[in-house]
Order: sequence, then C-alpha cells, then structure tokens
Amino acid sequence: MADVVSEGAAGRRTRTLRAELALKALHADLGSRERLRSVLEYVLVYSGATIATGYATGDRGDQLCLIESAGVPRILYGLRDSYPLTGDSPAADAYRRGQSLWLGPEELAVSSPGARRMPAGDFWLAALPLPVDPPGGGCLLAATESPGGFDTEDRACLELLAEAIAFPPSTGPADTDELPSSSFSLAMDSGRVEVDDEMLELFGLDRDDFDGKVETLLRMTVPEDLPALMSVVEADHMSIGDRELEFRILQPSGEQRWLRLRGHLLPAADGRPSRLVGTVADASKLRSGVNEVARVQRLAAALATAGTVRDVSQAVVTALRRPLMADRIALAELEGDRLVVTVLDPPEPEAWPEVWRTEWRSEWPDAPVRSMPTLAAALRDGRAAIWPAGTPLEPTLADVGPGGLAVLPLPAGGRMAGACLIGWDAPHDFGPDERALLTASAGLAGQALMRAHAFDAEHELVGMLQRTLLPRRLPTLPGAVAVARYLPTTEGLEVGGDWYDVIPLPDNHVALVIGDVQGHNAQAATVMGQMRTALRAYAVEGHPPDVVVSRANRLLMDMGTDLFATCCYVDVDMAEGTAWCVRAGHLPPVLRHPDGTTEIVITEGGPPLGVITQADFPMSPLPLRPGTVLALTTDGLVESSELDLEDGMNRLADELAAGDPAHLGPIADTLLTFANRSDDVALLLMRYDGLDVRPLRETWTVWRVPQAVGHARRFTKRTLRVWGVTEESDAILLIVSELVTNALVHTDGQVRFDLTLINDRLRVAVADASPRSPIKPTSIGWEATGGRGILLVEALSAAWGTVPVSGGKQVWAEIVLTEPRPRPV
Repeated sequence: MADVVSEGAAGRRTRTLRAELALKALHADLGSRERLRSVLEYVLVYSGATIATGYATGDRGDQLCLIESAGVPRILYGLRDSYPLTGDSPAADAYRRGQSLWLGPEELAVSSPGARRMPAGDFWLAALPLPVDPPGGGCLLAATESPGGFDTEDRACLELLAEAIAFPPSTGPADTDELPSSSFSLAMDSGRVEVDDEMLELFGLDRDDFDGKVETLLRMTVPEDLPALMSVVEADHMSIGDRELEFRILQPSGEQRWLRLRGHLLPAADGRPSRLVGTVADASKLRSGVNEVARVQRLAAALATAGTVRDVSQAVVTALRRPLMADRIALAELEGDRLVVTVLDPPEPEAWPEVWRTEWRSEWPDAPVRSMPTLAAALRDGRAAIWPAGTPLEPTLADVGPGGLAVLPLPAGGRMAGACLIGWDAPHDFGPDERALLTASAGLAGQALMRAHAFDAEHELVGMLQRTLLPRRLPTLPGAVAVARYLPTTEGLEVGGDWYDVIPLPDNHVALVIGDVQGHNAQAATVMGQMRTALRAYAVEGHPPDVVVSRANRLLMDMGTDLFATCCYVDVDMAEGTAWCVRAGHLPPVLRHPDGTTEIVITEGGPPLGVITQADFPMSPLPLRPGTVLALTTDGLVESSELDLEDGMNRLADELAAGDPAHLGPIADTLLTFANRSDDVALLLMRYDGLDVRPLRETWTVWRVPQAVGHARRFTKRTLRVWGVTEESDAILLIVSELVTNALVHTDGQVRFDLTLINDRLRVAVADASPRSPIKPTSIGWEATGGRGILLVEALSAAWGTVPVSGGKQVWAEIVLTEPRPRPV
C-alpha cells in the first residue's frame, strides 16, 4: 500500500514530464482533428481540469469560434460557442494580450458575468493563447473546481499542452461532395440529411423509401436510445466538435442492430452550428476501436441530466461496466466514516463478498471505511488506484476483483463525495486508455454525485412540505366515497400551489374543495396552505358556499400578496342529494351520471380569489342521483403546451365515462397518466351513493312570545306522533324545553328549532344568532336559580354539543330510541 501512495505522490511531481512524454507518443499519422481531441483529453488528465475547449479565429477573423471540447458539458460553466475578439471575455483578453489568464471566482464575476456558479462550489478558469501558426491562432479555456484553482504544476502542464494544439486546416463547413462510405451530412437548420446507399442498407431502407428527413431515421431508433441520439442530432444540445455514439435501431424485419455514429459538428461563419457530417457503421465491426474521449463525453451528457443519486449511479454503471467488460461495479457515497452504497451491479447479494452480505442493512448496504484500509488510503490519496490480479488485499476487497480491482475516489468541491469500485474475475490488463477513462470519469461522477445529493435532500424537503400542506387522509363520508390524487411537477424543485380538501359538515353535508395558487415556489405553497385553512375554517363555521368563498377572497386581498388563486367549492347535501357549486376562476366540475353519460357543468362563476375585493360568487345547483361521480381537477391535468383546455376537458369526460364508477382509485390513476408533468396536478373524485335511510326532518321557527316554549313542545309532540315515536317522549320534551329556553333567555335574534330522525336516533337542534357556546357549570349551590339546564340535557341525551352556523351556533342533543319502528322512506 505504501508503494501505491508513494507512486501517486511521485506522479503528481512529474505530471509535466508525463504530459510531455504523452505528446511525444502521439502517432504521427493521426489526423489533425484526432490529434486535437487527444491533446484536449490530456488537458483533463494532467491538469485536473473538468473541461477543456479549443477556440480558433473564424473565417471573418472577428471572433473566436469553438472547434473542439472535452469533458463536462460547457453549459455547466457558461462557456459559449463563440466570443467576439473585441468583446470583454477571458478568451478574447488572452488572445489579444498573448498572455495566459488565471481567473478565480472573484475575477470571473467581474470579467465574465455570464459564468455560472456551480451548485457544488466556485470554479476557476484558465485562458491560454494558442500559437499563431497556422495563421490566426486561438485560445484554450480550461476550468477546474479544485480548491485554489490550478496550482503551479497544473499551469505548467496547461502551458505545455497549449503549445501542442494545432487546429485543422479548415474549420468551416466541409465539402460534402466527397464523403466516405456509410456517411451522412445533416443540415442543422432544416433537418434534411444526405446519406449514401451503404448507410441506407445499414438501416434496412431502400433509396425510394427514404424521404431525406432525419426524423425518418430517428423513428427507427430503439426508444431507450433515442434521448442520447437526439442529443447528437439537435444543435441546441451539443457543442462544436466531434461526437461518437452507439445506438440501436429496429429494422423493418423486427431485429435490433447496434450502430456507431461518428460525427463532427461544423460551425457557420458566425460560429453557430451549421452542419453535422460523419459516418455510421455496424458497431460489432468497430467495437475494439472505441475512442475513450467519446465515452467520457457520453458519460458527461448522461450525468448532466441525472437528477438523483440513483440516476448518477446508474449512469456511471452504464458508462463503465460494459466498455470495461467488468464483472461487478459498486458506487457509494461517503457519509462521515461510512460508505453508503447506492448501486451494486449485479444487484444479487451472492455476487459480492460475504462481508458485504453481512453488512446488508436495508435496500442497499453500507460499510465502515475503517474495515477497508486499502480503500481508505485511496480516498486519502484522492487519485484512481489500480491493483492487478494477485495483489494482496483485505477480504472485503479481494473478492470484489480477484482478476483486477480499480478504486476511483470521486472528488467534488474540495472533498471526497464517494468511491467507485470496479472488479474483474479473470486477470485484466489495464491499458493506458482505460486509465485515462477511469481518471476522467471519477471527476465527472464526483461532481454529479454532489449535485444529486443536494437535489435529493431538497426534493425530500419539498415533498415533505407538500405532504404537510395537503390532507393526510380523506374522511369517511355518509352516503359517498371520495378519492384524491396529487402529482407534483417533475421540473426542478419547485413547490406547487394546487390543493384539495374534503370537509365534513353538520346535518350530513360535505364540502369538496379544489384550488390552484398562481406560481410554483415557496410563497405559492404558503398561500395555498393559508387558503386551504381559511376555507375549512369558514366552512366549519356554517356559512353557505358563496359566503365561504367570498370571505376567503377578502382574506387573500388583505394578505397583501401579489398572488391570486382559483378555487371550486361544492357543498353536497348527502340526505337530499343536492349540491351547490361556487367557482372562483376555476375549471368547471365534471359529472358522470349513473347511465354512463358525462357532463361538463358550465356554471356561472366569479373572478379568481385575490383580484377584486367586492366580488360576487354566485351559487349554481348540481343535480346528483345515486351513482353520480363528481370530478374536480386543476389545469395541470387538462392543459399543456400541446393540448388546449377544451380538448383536455373533453378527454377527462371521456375517460370518466369509460371507467368503472365502483372503483374510483383506478379511474384516478388512469386520469393521471395524461397529466402535464411540467405542472402539478390535483384531482378529487366523489361517487354519490345516497344515505341508506333518508332522514325525517321538521323545522320550527320559535317566536319570542310568552308561550314560545309551549309552542315548541306542542310542535314536538305532533311531530313525534306522526313519526310513530312513543318512547322517551318525556325526556325529549324536557330537552326541547331546556334548549329553547336557553336560546330565548341568553341570545337575541331569530331562533330555529329542528327535529331529525334517522334509524334509531332522534336529534334535537336549536340554532340562534349568538356565537357563544353554553358553558356547563362545574358546581351548583343549592340556592342557585339557574345553570341546571345543560346538566339535564347531558344526563338525558346520548350525546350533545355545539357547532357554528352562519355567525351563530347550533346546540344539539341526540336521544337513542329503543323500540323498533317502520323504516322511513
């Protein structure tokens, strides 16, 4: 182990010498473009840079145009395709002065405001002028995230390699009249592609069947390989320079074929991509001649779109295991003194050493670094370490690669983000190309792992916030079944403003609410939570639907926010089978009737909440029969850039009609498959079944006259006689007397008295205009003249309580009847 460490230290002291030897070893018969690619690759390996780009003066001589790049995508550092020679940029400054520039984050913020700050930390940029022979010269740009930037040894390597850069004789559009066999020429602006007969034969097409459009060839690509191929043929996703990619096509015979594309994107006079020229060949014939730079670029492209730690791990496995013909590969994050493994490939436990299986703790294993001192030493050294077959290693590592083991520390932001272990069973010979691939891949993977770890943590925080703001579960409803779904957006870490709610109310009423706050950020989520709470509070107070929505509107106006919200509020009477709908700038409800027909109920609505203080929110009736399904949703389900709102609503109605109303969950899941994932989606479905027994209900308005209590008792006797209730009549009359007396004595305004019978329970309810609930006394002296009424009500009833009703309250009591009676209809 000591030999390995000392060898790494010596390597750092002689990197410049090694770079010089590598340049001398370049084959003399290499073409100018192949030589340029190799030199830029050496920049990555010997200077520790994460990206290297070469610029040459354009045909007009007024700007520097990108000719070739290697490493991570340029967009991560804000590097452009071209720079005006008279502009204020590091590339132009170095070219005009003829001197190298070494810029840190502070200098970049001043001299290059467009440069981006990396999520993992700041970066440093080197700009080196290139030899003026051939005429014109150019500039080399290289970036690193190493703390302190490029050290003395790194700068010496860069100066040496810059002297070796020579551009191809012509950087303009190529002459496409003389192309090699199996070749193509693609115009980036029109998508027209010129191909020869040999290339058409590879795709299994006849000349007469090919229309000259690149889309025709893309349609034959296996879907899993299409994103990578699109990144090559679309100018917006690539930079000037060479590309190499393996992909599969589905031939007309139904068989798959592996092809390899080699292409070069040529710039126009203004430096922008103009034409992609290259060749396509059978991959099986060229598999041994793969360019490792192309593999690094493919890995960089995959890591640039990898959002989570799992995505990064899978991208590394895909990029390394097959090209290296490795038997197993593991990628792990370094958390404190433990390595938490995120991917094992193959995933079967029996493919890994016994100690790994004993350390299996959950879905993925973790292991302490101290149990693998060889790995710990490699992490401290910070450079890729390789042990050939027969090297004595601790048991935890020996069985990972008995034929050879490579350990790649994954650096990022001045620390180690993790490690990648690659093992072979048969003796493996590590060539120089493989060593360069491992070194370049380690830096890319480490940076991507840090970004993904931060993304995972923030995504979990966002998800937790969203789950907190929405109902944890829906209540059980009398006479109905409700299901809800929420689907967050997949774009970035934005918190959505969509919400839903189901609010049980007195007298077998239920409020269904769905809404959408403008925007996708923390402020929108905050307003969403406030609106959901406000609507629930106003509904529970007993206000009618239009008053509930109106008060929520005034609250949002008073909050002083610039955001507005749309809302649809539906109050359903489960006993009567009626519903009232109030819309505030929101989508209309959709009904699926029991016969299977659907209806988009276009009701009169008001403006969105938070727009106008004095706004009207009219109520509209909704017809409900047992078996009716009510659907409420937000625009993310029915509207997108490819789908207008009317077509989306019609599709929702069609899918609702095709579903089985007995199973609302599968219907909701099917509807979500059409969601626009660039927006969050809320969906609320309710099937109205009706109560098994329709309650009997009578109401009496109590007038404030001396005989008011007597009138209420006579009304109660008549009602009970009609309903056939004979038992507990004395207790019922006493409860009526106490509740009505309390309302008349302690409140002002109108008093309403309700009797409700359902099954074996009789409910007595008295509503008044006072919001103050009656207080049960804790003790009453023998000389007290009041305070016993509530105690009597509590003693005679099975349950009692109060609920707010339209600014006042309702005091109720329930009595359980014991004698059977005819089933009411």
